[in-house]
Amino acid sequence: MRLPLWIRYPLLLLIAGAGGGLLILAASYLYLAPQLPPASQIREVEYQIPLRIYSSDMKLVAEYGEKRRQPVTFEELPQPLIQAVLAAEDERFFTHNGVDLKGLLRAAVELARYREIRSGGSTITMQVARNFFLGREQRFLRKFNEIVLAIQIERVLSKQEILELYLNKIYLGHRAYGAQAASQVYYGKDIGELNVAQMAMIAGLPKAPSAYNPITNPERALVRRNWILFRMEETGAISHEERLAAQEQPVSARFHAAQPEVEGAYFAEMIRLQAMDRVEADIYTDGIRIITTLDSHKQTAAVQALRTGLHSYDERHGYRGPIAQIDTSSLPSLPPMQHNDQQAPPGEATAPQTSEESKVELEKTITGLNPKVAAWVKALKEHQRVGPLRPALVTEVRDQQAEILFNDGKRAELAWEDIRWARRFISDKYVGNEISKASEPLSIGDIIHVRPVGSDDNRRWRLAQLPRAQSALISLDPQTGAILALQGGYSFKASNFNRAVQSKRQAGSVFKPFIYTSALENGFTPASIINDAPVVFDDDKLETAWRPTGASGKFYGPTRMREALYRSLNLVSIRILRQVGISQAMGTLKRFGLPTDTFQRDLSLALGSASVTPLEIATAYSIFANGGYRVPAWGIQRIEREDGEVLWEAPQVIRCESPCSAPSNTDRNPDIQPAPLMAPRALDARVAWLMNSMLQDVVRRGTGHMANRLGRRDLAGKTGTTNDQMDAWFSGYSPDVVATVWVGFDNPANLGWGEYGGKAALPIWMDYMGPALDGVADHQLEQPSGIATVRINPESGLLARPENPDAIKEYFIESQVPDLEPPLGPAGGHRAPEQIF
Repeated sequence: MRLPLWIRYPLLLLIAGAGGGLLILAASYLYLAPQLPPASQIREVEYQIPLRIYSSDMKLVAEYGEKRRQPVTFEELPQPLIQAVLAAEDERFFTHNGVDLKGLLRAAVELARYREIRSGGSTITMQVARNFFLGREQRFLRKFNEIVLAIQIERVLSKQEILELYLNKIYLGHRAYGAQAASQVYYGKDIGELNVAQMAMIAGLPKAPSAYNPITNPERALVRRNWILFRMEETGAISHEERLAAQEQPVSARFHAAQPEVEGAYFAEMIRLQAMDRVEADIYTDGIRIITTLDSHKQTAAVQALRTGLHSYDERHGYRGPIAQIDTSSLPSLPPMQHNDQQAPPGEATAPQTSEESKVELEKTITGLNPKVAAWVKALKEHQRVGPLRPALVTEVRDQQAEILFNDGKRAELAWEDIRWARRFISDKYVGNEISKASEPLSIGDIIHVRPVGSDDNRRWRLAQLPRAQSALISLDPQTGAILALQGGYSFKASNFNRAVQSKRQAGSVFKPFIYTSALENGFTPASIINDAPVVFDDDKLETAWRPTGASGKFYGPTRMREALYRSLNLVSIRILRQVGISQAMGTLKRFGLPTDTFQRDLSLALGSASVTPLEIATAYSIFANGGYRVPAWGIQRIEREDGEVLWEAPQVIRCESPCSAPSNTDRNPDIQPAPLMAPRALDARVAWLMNSMLQDVVRRGTGHMANRLGRRDLAGKTGTTNDQMDAWFSGYSPDVVATVWVGFDNPANLGWGEYGGKAALPIWMDYMGPALDGVADHQLEQPSGIATVRINPESGLLARPENPDAIKEYFIESQVPDLEPPLGPAGGHRAPEQIF
């Protein structure tokens, strides 16, 4: 049967047009395909993965890089997320060959009508092609290239592999690339921990990460999320009831910075700078991992100890007032505080909502807050947390209690025990009278800081303020030099100046053990008698005569060197240095690794006038702890790629007797591991042991006696306070851990009356060393050969006769045992020493 002409000719034209179109498409494909990168390259793709720094036990310390990305496998992607993405982006993904003809037809109509491509018509495979190989400009030729590459990609990869690439590569706002990173950024959780509503919110981001962002544009994000939930119901991914329940969920997204597992930003920044000199790779994009020497348990203890100590100091000096104040007269009345409204401090769960409370239906804002509460919350928008400090708004003040509101709408109560410290700040030396009512320091509308305190089963909030004073703590393994913990200030966010390694401050009496060491090397013994008495020095360089004094203003007269150290007697230290000589002392200080080129060459050195960093002091004290070896401090164990390929490895630390020479036969790879790090002997083992014995007495009976509360017998150390109490120090150790603590103001100023090293710095050291040595056996530094134990006359320092009832035990280098004291007098008295330094 022949078709009529009016049908035949249009049909022939249609067939010819279709054939011509196919020929054009085929020709375009043959022309474009050779010019495009081979799709097989996609199997070799390397994600731009940020630099991550880990502790020695593989806890995340910090992450650096412009792109936050954490690739996951297809098997790790939850099914509801996949269904949400397909519903939003490419419903027919598993049935097409990389190109959706319906979508392309829609895009072509838009191009003809509006002269621009609006919906795009891109499949997920085409988006993968664009993201990996092409730019984002909306051009017709680029769309053709997408089609060609998408077809090629579908031949190379499975659908699961394509979807995995897509959900790891796509940009989702706030520097988040990939679904896992977005989940961490918006919800602080792994992708598998999200509910359906949250997954739909993430699935709505690829179309427009800014326009549909739940943080910056929650209204549009909510509309987009609810549309995706509706599409999921249409595709059968969820039921009608599940869709309604998910759409009832408020917008719970908020920005979550990269959350480390252990806080150590000061240390991480130091390590980041060191790593840039160690490897040639782009450390910010190549998925580099740095495994450090940091002990996560000790680091956590260091951070907590330092902050607790600074808050204790700050509370002793009074409350400086709120950080801001707002007028609340125009704000609506807050509803009564319910159990489920309360903000529990970290470590404490919020009490469950009772059946009675669950009946209370409140109008909610888009983020789920009561509108009245949300009106108050706006006042906190500009205030950020600093370390453990949370900004809060005072909403009610009672006799000895206050209610506060947080920026997430949660509320809490401040008990009297956490308010009563807030006497008015007058100056660093004076505070106001004790308070009797909460209304004295607090008013409704005050924006304040609070911090969590108490044990896990009694966690609560306490009125606080950002400390004005600063502190630094550094801890080393004295046997290897490995940095175990480092905190360079109260908060890296508030100040990134690393006081542990960058701040040079006068050392005060924490410096005296180095002077005493030089004395032991030059004929003194722990029993040498030195006169603690006033002295005046005339110096042409000074306008007036120098009259050094002791901290207490008391003079002890002839005093054994051991006792002088644990009492920290300034005049004895000066006389020791004058007797030993500046040049001799400088030689000893150089062997401790101290920066002697910057030290003044005068007798003030005996009182710690030298400026040093906490790291330098801790490294020097390690020599006492390890028996005399100078072991450099270091913090990087190895640098490796994400797949485990080692790029750099720390050199072996070898302790040796001077002179040192590196072993010639090693199995190391010189391209990866540098030559061994030599730790030469800096002190005679006998001198190191005697100094350790004397420093233990500082803890047992001297200025560091408070450390006895730790209940250990292997602790040694020294307090330090500089002129006008500008700096407070404590440096101490066991044979397993060394720690140095400094407290002071960044711009040197008086810390206040009574703020000596034993009060301001030692408690921080103790709060750190307790957890740091938990489970570590109490043991003493091994006594070397050549040490004699004898009984001496404590008044003369001479060898005591057997009949002397006041004799005490003392240690000497065998060749330095003192002479026998003269016979006792008729009245039983003792002769005064024949020579006093």
